[in-house]
Amino acid sequence: MFTGIIEEIGKIQTVTDRKAVIECKMVLEDTKVGDSVSVDGVCLTVTEIGSRYFCADISPETFRVSKMLQTGLIVNLERAMKADGRFGGHIVSGHVDGVGKVQSIKQNSGFCEVSIELKPEELKYAIRKGSIAVNGISLTIAGIEGKAIKIAVIPHTFQNTSLKYLKQGDFVNIEVDITAKYIEKFLSTGDNRSGIDMDFLQRNGF
Repeated sequence: MFTGIIEEIGKIQTVTDRKAVIECKMVLEDTKVGDSVSVDGVCLTVTEIGSRYFCADISPETFRVSKMLQTGLIVNLERAMKADGRFGGHIVSGHVDGVGKVQSIKQNSGFCEVSIELKPEELKYAIRKGSIAVNGISLTIAGIEGKAIKIAVIPHTFQNTSLKYLKQGDFVNIEVDITAKYIEKFLSTGDNRSGIDMDFLQRNGF
């Protein structure tokens, strides 16, 4: 499990249809073969570690649902959360739901407003002030207009993640808030053994 708080920006040295080599430094500390690392929001298992890189296998499913990992791509990196670590973002599983498309990027009084078009299957889980992971970054949805979500990114996040390299038309990995999926499941099955107040959720737009 991850929190969406990016530790380092890395770079993909090489990638094939089965393996990626990611250049990095910080995330190698205390990392061993078999550990999980989030690479632009995709949970990958470390298979080899070098002095300034690690290798990971890539499954066909990862290629299917996420944006194409390619040589030279700048990526956000985060090690799996430790049990005694601080929870600074939100629950991020590293299982990408789909790909969004950047509609616009605007600078506004030091903040950066990013508009991202989502597919209906991801957009239905988006709510104003709700959480979403974009390329592995834990972000808050500031608003929704049509098919797009709008995110106000603080300067620190913008400068210390791959967001500063984004351009209009780029594709980004999207992972919706897993809590919304569980709520949908409970509502659709009518199984309320969990004790969730369904009337409250429905009155408040969930």
